[in-house]
Amino acid sequence: MANGENIETTPAFHGPKVPAPRGAAPFQWERGFLTAHSWLVYFFLYAPIVVLIVLSFNDGRHAANWEGFSFRWYAKLMENKLLIKSVKNSLLIAGATTVLSTIVGTLAALALARFSFRGKGGTQALLFLPIIIPEIVLGAALVTFFGTVEMRLSIWTVILAHMVFTVSYVAIVVRARLSGFDRSLEEAAMDLGAGPLETFFRVTFPLILPGVVAGALLVFTLSIDDYVITSFVAGVGSTTLPLQIYSMIKVGVTPEVNAVSTLLLLLTIIMIVFAQRLQQAPGEPGEKK
Repeated sequence: MANGENIETTPAFHGPKVPAPRGAAPFQWERGFLTAHSWLVYFFLYAPIVVLIVLSFNDGRHAANWEGFSFRWYAKLMENKLLIKSVKNSLLIAGATTVLSTIVGTLAALALARFSFRGKGGTQALLFLPIIIPEIVLGAALVTFFGTVEMRLSIWTVILAHMVFTVSYVAIVVRARLSGFDRSLEEAAMDLGAGPLETFFRVTFPLILPGVVAGALLVFTLSIDDYVITSFVAGVGSTTLPLQIYSMIKVGVTPEVNAVSTLLLLLTIIMIVFAQRLQQAPGEPGEKK
């Protein structure tokens, strides 16, 4: 280029100018309002539970007056024979209900997912009824039924009543697990010489096991926490922990009641978290990795 020659340059292209979004300030205000509202809701729901847990360590006898930190009432729980009896009853009922409901619910889920039969739609609708029906209605219906068949109220009536409203949870959870099941895995096993039972226990069951265990944990949690239905169908000597806690509250709330409620709450949280972890386990049946 010659010296002094004018050089034309092309201006750089920076793209179209995007105007600033209107209403940014109102959006920030709405977001702050929703955040504050969410925290208030959480506080309203969980503050009483936190207070109950804190007062369970109160050294004084009156639950409302804090007199120092102590494990006194947790130690006293171990000396309460009625409470220990109710805990044993609750564990026995919840354990039996879990085993029976898991077996029946898993078989029901397999039947609904694998076969077409007359009345399938009605069966699916009936599975949701125990979940939808109010507990007080279900409890009244069950105690009327046991009276009609002349069945004496006992631990077994409680177990049967708990099965009525927990089988549905297992069936729904296991069927959701079966929705993504790859049937070609079963066909491959049978092509290799495995029979129907061997295919189920070596291929099908291990793949749906997280759903089965999650359903079982939900059943255990629901059974050990239930009060309304149990109050209708429990007989002499079959008082469960929720019933015992309610009878203790009738004479006044003491740190002992707070302590046993805290332990029951802790057990429930552990079971629910474990069930949620299993349901959200990575990798669905038949998923290629």
